[in-house]
Amino acid sequence: MRGGPQPLALGSAAVVVAGSAGLTAAAAAALRRRPPGGAARWERTNHAGNPVSLIEGPALIAGAAGSALGAGAVGLDPTPAVIAVVGPGVAGLADDQARDGDNKGLRGHLGALRRGTLTTGAIKIAVLGASGLLAADRLRPDDTRGMARLTAAVLGGGVIAGSANLANLLDLRPGRALKATTMAAGMLAIRPNRTLPAAIALGTSLALLPDDLAGRTMLGDGGSNPAGALVGTALVAQTGTRGRLTALAVLTALTLASEKVSFSRIITTTPGLRELDAWGRA
Repeated sequence: MRGGPQPLALGSAAVVVAGSAGLTAAAAAALRRRPPGGAARWERTNHAGNPVSLIEGPALIAGAAGSALGAGAVGLDPTPAVIAVVGPGVAGLADDQARDGDNKGLRGHLGALRRGTLTTGAIKIAVLGASGLLAADRLRPDDTRGMARLTAAVLGGGVIAGSANLANLLDLRPGRALKATTMAAGMLAIRPNRTLPAAIALGTSLALLPDDLAGRTMLGDGGSNPAGALVGTALVAQTGTRGRLTALAVLTALTLASEKVSFSRIITTTPGLRELDAWGRA
């Protein structure tokens, strides 16, 4: 199950999309009925002051990881997708439960670290980087060695971690992050060199989108980080050095910009983006 990314036939990709959507929807329904630790543990207040559940996070992790392992049973390599889901997902859930509201964003967590305070957000940043490196390295062809292997892993790892972070930055309004991951995964899933992570990202995002748009549930860090990481893993699997460099430059620019400007303000004042962002929202 090695030798580089394994392209999926269109029929196989459709089966994975449907299977991951079904597993994620089933996990979400079960978690809504019996939230681990009680419903209050997962309840937060959204931008409009309404209660919302973070149960999408564990539902996405369960659905995506289950789908990847199921694909492994029929000969596909599930490891990159599993790494992209489990590491960022678990770190994101820990950050959600810590409720560390005093330190926000990359600057806030790194600033706290410089002051000698280790936040769950800083741990999450480290986990995103490590998971990205491992997933990207798993996608390399078997004959990649030395500096070529290191370069591919660093570039790919940066894309995966950056994609995970970007999805988290977008998870500020109902449906926004999931619309982004659905569109990105959809474009990657229709390409001739479509891969398992793209199909899983598309299926899980579609399954969670209705409740997210309705404002009943949201991704939180535990859901947005693995959703973005899956898209990043798919992008790494389907691009070469030039594509990864371009993606990393864009992701880095957006991450740095988020420390200075409000994405929500840009979206709501830009025709086209404003309408897309509002579409389907309750």
